Amino acid sequence: MKNQLAELRTAKGWTQQQLADLVGVSRQTVISLEQGRYNPSIILAFRLARTFETEIEKLFLYEEESE
Repeated sequence: MKNQLAELRTAKGWTQQQLADLVGVSRQTVISLEQGRYNPSIILAFRLARTFETEIEKLFLYEEESE
């Protein structure tokens, strides 16, 4: 799943650690999210969307998996 986390975080001037602190996860989790290696729980997705004052659908871009 693609996401806009790195772009939005950078636009806010936040470090990965600052974002991690704001949503209550580790910096490593933020790194994994930004690189698309980890999909967040629904609760974390809501926390991130609220932190960026946006909708989940604008933060995370779902793509159908090809078979």
